[in-house]
Amino acid sequence: MTGDFEGLVEADFQSNLVPVEVAHPRCSSTKSRLPEARRLLKSLWGYDDFRPLQSEVIEALLDGRDSVVVLPTGGGKSLCYQIPALLQPGLAIVVSPLISLMLDQVSSLREVGVAAAAVHSGSSPQERQEVAHGIRTGELKLLYLSPERLMSGKMLGFLEQVSLSLIAIDEAHCISDWGHDFRPEYRMLRELKTRFPGVPVHAFTATATGEVRRDIAAQLHIESPLYHVGSFDRPNLVYRVVPRTDRDAQILAVIKRHPGESGVIYCPRRKDVDEVTTMLRGKGFKALPYHAGLVDEDRHANQNAFLNDRAEIIVATVAFGMGIDKSDVRYVIHAGAPKSLEAYQQESGRAGRDGLEAECWLFHSGADFALWRRFQSDLPPEAQKTAQQVLAGMEGFCQSATCRHRAIVEYFGQPGSDEACGACDICLGEVAQIADPLILSQKILSCVVRVEQNYGADHVSKVLVGSRIEKILSSGHDKLSTYGLLRDHDVKSIRTWIEQLVAQGYLVKAGEYGVLKVTTSGRMLLKGEGAPRLLAAPVNGTSAGGTKSSRVAEVSWAGVDRGLFDVLRELRKSLATERGVPPFIIFGDAPLREMASVRPSSTSGFRQISGVGDKKTTQYGEIFVSAIVAHCASHGLTTDAAPSRETPTQKSPLEQSARDGGARENSTSKSTAFELFAQGQSVESVAQTMNRTPSTVSQYLEEFIAEEGLVEGEPWVAKELFEKIAAAFLPEDENRLKPTFDRLEGTASYEQLRIVRACLKNRST
Repeated sequence: MTGDFEGLVEADFQSNLVPVEVAHPRCSSTKSRLPEARRLLKSLWGYDDFRPLQSEVIEALLDGRDSVVVLPTGGGKSLCYQIPALLQPGLAIVVSPLISLMLDQVSSLREVGVAAAAVHSGSSPQERQEVAHGIRTGELKLLYLSPERLMSGKMLGFLEQVSLSLIAIDEAHCISDWGHDFRPEYRMLRELKTRFPGVPVHAFTATATGEVRRDIAAQLHIESPLYHVGSFDRPNLVYRVVPRTDRDAQILAVIKRHPGESGVIYCPRRKDVDEVTTMLRGKGFKALPYHAGLVDEDRHANQNAFLNDRAEIIVATVAFGMGIDKSDVRYVIHAGAPKSLEAYQQESGRAGRDGLEAECWLFHSGADFALWRRFQSDLPPEAQKTAQQVLAGMEGFCQSATCRHRAIVEYFGQPGSDEACGACDICLGEVAQIADPLILSQKILSCVVRVEQNYGADHVSKVLVGSRIEKILSSGHDKLSTYGLLRDHDVKSIRTWIEQLVAQGYLVKAGEYGVLKVTTSGRMLLKGEGAPRLLAAPVNGTSAGGTKSSRVAEVSWAGVDRGLFDVLRELRKSLATERGVPPFIIFGDAPLREMASVRPSSTSGFRQISGVGDKKTTQYGEIFVSAIVAHCASHGLTTDAAPSRETPTQKSPLEQSARDGGARENSTSKSTAFELFAQGQSVESVAQTMNRTPSTVSQYLEEFIAEEGLVEGEPWVAKELFEKIAAAFLPEDENRLKPTFDRLEGTASYEQLRIVRACLKNRST
């Protein structure tokens, strides 16, 4: 018997299957199916209701309409086709570009009791036989295939004899050469509507402009599809965009903010990936590389190590990411600017897929954009023009003085909020604004006019500082009225302001050499009509220590016992190892935080945790409840606490809080806590004074120790106990507290361990 799946199909089924007329079973009343869909959502996945747009998309799929669906990463795209697949007879085909993504999806579905499978190059003959059997008996509900495998002749021939419920195409932007990640093999999918005229086709993506959405429909030969476009905003992500001054130091500063947590670092080139990986390993971090220069075996091994928490950091080129469904990535760092905002939105979207807070740091320099322009120079003229346009959008984002969340959603054609988001460096007030930007802008624009709009940013900047270089002297620009007009500033700052004026539309770069031209808006600005915003160069560009806590971080940790959370993470990891699946497949961080907040003492209470369905209650309920009860008993904690925040649905608790003005309140809270810590007050005392939970105040104390550079734990940890804890810490346990806690046999609390760890980190830097 051949090992090829199509061969198995012929051998096992040709005598059992007869050609059938395949018609999509349209639902006469989709509204009557939504309650059923919600019951399925609750029983299998443990959520009470759908996220925004999910119910509308599910209705459309149940009605048999072709559709193009755009939902941001973490927005619940997969449920939109998984639930309709379960509610209808027949087999659903899911097209996915990467094996790792298929396997994660299949593992997640099987964990909740859904019959799903994937057929790929690594499938064994036995696995393919099992898939064939599942299709024959009708037990299998979802089959994941790559575009190439789906469109092979034998597979198409076989599927034409099977009753299909729907075809869902994930990462559908790959079919459009207008998209940021065009893949030629996706073009093969254009035959689907011809081969399966009665089966609805649904294209899903997290990233697509209006132009890309229309092109997706055209390429798939979908006529009059329903377009469902969710908000591109990810309120749980905190964006920070910083000029790159010291790459390694800046990366280390961010990682220091996330001990023991998963992170992704994107680099423009393989060379950068290898350098950063080597640097991190030298500092003791479990970091692995991922790029096309590695052999497939090493690349897959590194990816699996990251997914299974054997490595905390993956350092990658942009080839990494699409196949990652890891929900608990707490930070994404771009060590260089990507080529487009579409790419940035997709890559930064790897963070916080569980709806909890996550940080996205972008370190950029002019060299990044010069590198991309060199790559673009080999493209055909039309493609080069498009690439230059999207690169300009990325450059504008880096130099913009407006809210990062607003800039992203407006780029994708959606209205942005005028209110401070509380979740980016601009709205958190981390970037100082120039006091009188109009006068400064007018001086810069005037200089551009004086040099007859024939020079680039570097030359204009040097004229303004009064440089005596030969080019300026020989051109007579030292005689201009604007010569030396900004001699109190440096060239780097002026160039930054020029880029900001370009981003705001007052200047434009023309030609291959970026010659500056004053726009109509710029001429109006010279007359005093306009309101530019200019940001000062960051004073702590190599450090993340001076950044503020966002409101989203405070909300997501409210009421959570950190010690119990760490215990549950360790339990999750051991169970995942036993089952051979990534830890986040067992439970994401969001359910664990709710468990550590509510602390259920029974399986019935455990079942009420958002994200805990029937099968997971049966499989894991008693194990987790036992751990929770034991921890509470040994630490004097009550069980079955009332939720400190609403957590009944899939909706992130952060989605409504990020824009409520709470960032300003949180900034004040943190400052108040720092003042009280400086007076030597305890966590309990500060929590009572500020009416905050001890867990929140404990986080403030860790940040206070880090920012003040404290190396001793007093008055929060007595000197003798401090030394005992410090001696118990082993290098390999730097990012895991439970081994040290166990080693100390309960003589120190998790809070004390965190304080000592923070001090020890300061000693080593």
